[in-house]
Amino acid sequence: MNQEDLAKDYLKQADIRFETAKRVINENMYAYAIRQSQEAVELALKGAMRLIGVDFPKWHDIGETLRKEKDKFPENFLKDIPKLSAISEKLLALREPAMYGDENLNLGPSDLFNKSDTREVLNDTEFCLKKVKNLFETFKKR
Repeated sequence: MNQEDLAKDYLKQADIRFETAKRVINENMYAYAIRQSQEAVELALKGAMRLIGVDFPKWHDIGETLRKEKDKFPENFLKDIPKLSAISEKLLALREPAMYGDENLNLGPSDLFNKSDTREVLNDTEFCLKKVKNLFETFKKR
């Protein structure tokens, strides 16, 4: 499997997680939707890094790496890196509470998030996936 194939697989996995997030929000599973959204963003952005041939760190947030490697991306993606990095960092902050809750507040994950929170996260995730798909299209034209 070459880098482009691996990048495509990451994007496919991201799409599956995003579809799951959209489905479970209708079942009031907000924390799970947020968790799936975080994974979708992580995989999509790591797919973008693979596509341009940059090895990424093996942790969940790659916002800093995106900013560091920004000059390797085409202009149509480059302008969105600040927002994509911010989305990655925001979702990373929600990752643990969406999985484990908040022991200090004595609240489980289901008690921490509501539909409005989750809709915002889904919008951010959709933005990220759209930008990464556009990046793939840019690379196809080369």
